[in-house]
Parts: sequence; C-alpha cells; structure tokens
Amino acid sequence: MRKDLNTKDGIFPMPVLMIATYNGDGSVDVMNAAWGTMLDTGMVLLNISESHRTTQNILARKAFTVSIPDAKHATEADWFGVVSGNDVEDKFAKSGLHFIPSSRVDAPIVTEFPLCMECEFVAFLDEEYAAGVVGKVVNVSADESVITDGKADMDKCGAIAYDPYTHGYYKVSGRVGNAFKDGYKLKH
Repeated sequence: MRKDLNTKDGIFPMPVLMIATYNGDGSVDVMNAAWGTMLDTGMVLLNISESHRTTQNILARKAFTVSIPDAKHATEADWFGVVSGNDVEDKFAKSGLHFIPSSRVDAPIVTEFPLCMECEFVAFLDEEYAAGVVGKVVNVSADESVITDGKADMDKCGAIAYDPYTHGYYKVSGRVGNAFKDGYKLKH
C-alpha cells in the first residue's frame, strides 16, 4: 500500500553544491545550493535567484566554482546554507575553512572540499519554468587524496547528498554497479 507524503520536492538524492565567488571587496562568499545540475557536457545550471549575493557576485565577476563537500565538512556546508551573505558579514571566515584562488577563473576554491568545478559565467536565465546561472566548466580539480588511477574515487570523496524528505545529509558511498554497462546483462 502507498501513502501520500504531501511534498513536491521528491528527488533523492539531491546534490549538495558549494558555490564560491568573490565579493566586491575580494572576500570569499560560499552558498549551499541543492538545486543545480549538469545542463549538458561541460555546462552547469544553478537554480539560484538574483536576490542571492552569490548570484550578484557571479554577474559581476563572470566566474564561480562549484565544489562537492565531504561528510567531514557537513556542518560547514550547512552553515553556508543557513546564513545569507546579505545578512552575515564574512560568513566564509566564520566557517574556519580555507581557500586558494583558481588559476583558471576569477573565483576561489575551498581547499577542504575534495572536488571542484571551475566555471565561467555564460548566462542568467529568467524564464517561467527555469531561472538561474548557466556556467561553462573550464576545469575540474580534485584533492590528491581522493584520486585513484587518475580519476576521482567517490568512496574516497565522502561526498554528501541532501534528503528533501527529512532535511538530512547522507554520505554517498558504496559503488553498486557500472553505469551504461550492467543493463546489457538483461539484453536477450
């Protein structure tokens, strides 16, 4: 028997994306966003409104980074989602995390987060059913500790996902199959 859950936000897992930019004064701003995805190969879409300081920074600097946080830094990742840069002065400094400048785009890379996409701003969409920032991925970098055979190892990353049903974070781990391969076992 099935039961109605009275929710509309039902996709699980949702990504936990850390969007990092520079503020006008050069300080670092980071925003936690679950509403984002790959739009196409090498293109990201972040469903964030113009009211966010992060969006204004992206529009001004024409660049941003998108990092995947790990379970060790779930509290800091959540901090970037529960406070607004419009309300809390220098929220990045209060996180205790660190950054390095990207060598590819005018945006910071949070060093504690194991995976990072460095992006150039492409467009801001303001449509009835789609709004947000579109970016071109110019580089993906990973901390050496999470690389196996030249590729990011998701088990080593300890990435987290967002659960919209209970508002929890869950660790993403444990490979269960091979994408675009295992299904062929059912071909007759």
